[in-house]
Amino acid sequence: MSEAAPAAAPRSLQQTLASIVLAFEVIVVFLASLVIWGLAAPGEGDVPAWVALVAGGVMIVALIATIGLLRFRWAYALGWLIQALILAAGFLNPTMFVVGALFGGMWWYCMVVGARIDRARTAAADPGKEQE
Repeated sequence: MSEAAPAAAPRSLQQTLASIVLAFEVIVVFLASLVIWGLAAPGEGDVPAWVALVAGGVMIVALIATIGLLRFRWAYALGWLIQALILAAGFLNPTMFVVGALFGGMWWYCMVVGARIDRARTAAADPGKEQE
């Protein structure tokens, strides 16, 4: 008889919620980059139009990489940094202040509520473990 492989530890709810928020941000950053690029008038402003596409591409790569890195605790700090950068994109297009605030609020909510539910699940599964 063959032995069954040990079951993988279930993903935390915080990790799942963070992945969802970051995945939606990939879509929004892609579309926002196209909008900022399309609104840039040739010869106007200090920033060339192509900068919006490059910055958007870098942010998309960072978002996708962060989704993959969420198994590490430090990746949540990277997620906070990305939220701040998206909010700072409001200096390129003021609408991004609204987008950054909305996603920052969702990120905060997912971090707080996800951690709370994960602690409750841990406490219910093993009453002596909730202190860790």
